[in-house]
Amino acid sequence: MEISARNSLKGTVKKVVPGTVNSEITLEVAPGVELVSIITKSSAEKLGLVEGKQAYAVIKSSDVIVAVD
Repeated sequence: MEISARNSLKGTVKKVVPGTVNSEITLEVAPGVELVSIITKSSAEKLGLVEGKQAYAVIKSSDVIVAVD
């Protein structure tokens, strides 16, 4: 796989919540560390995303917001 994004995190699909149009995908990228993404339902089906499957979170953003309390 070749991609232009510099940030990709390998993880395991922990949960898939299918909706009418979109699906919510939760990836566990380290013990206790999860990322959640909303993708189209058809993309989730095409990728065969099911619990336990290995997948990558690919992060491509020109804006990253940092906050503190």
